[in-house]
Amino acid sequence: MTNEHKYRVVAWWSSGRAGLAKSDSAPIALHFTAPPESGGLEGRWTPEELLLTALASCFTTTFHAIAENSKFEYADLEVEAEGNVGKTNSGYCFSEIVIRPSLTIQNEEHRGRAIGLLHKAKGLCLVSRALATEPTVEIRIEISKHSPV
Repeated sequence: MTNEHKYRVVAWWSSGRAGLAKSDSAPIALHFTAPPESGGLEGRWTPEELLLTALASCFTTTFHAIAENSKFEYADLEVEAEGNVGKTNSGYCFSEIVIRPSLTIQNEEHRGRAIGLLHKAKGLCLVSRALATEPTVEIRIEISKHSPV
């Protein structure tokens, strides 16, 4: 495995107020538009949502890899990413980004380790490290109501 990987996405304005984005690895193109509050269409992905999707999915895959490598078992992980966009002197930008991982573990004694691994995932998440706005993390740990099988 090489130490460098190249990723490529192509986006183009298709017509009116919408565009398409495609990658070499995914067979289905994404339809996108500007946010509705900026004149975009309803029911389409916006660049802002796609950025938050990249962040949440990167955090999820990063945590999964760290947990697997650390032999840490968990029942479920759901990651919400939320951002506030505001107008500045240089244009619109994200003023705040919050990552809210909700991790379900089997028992209370693993809480400390779970929190440590979640913080490690935030630090290693490629998308998180690429952002100009530093995301904050609001962790929620739940104990599974089901006994391990």
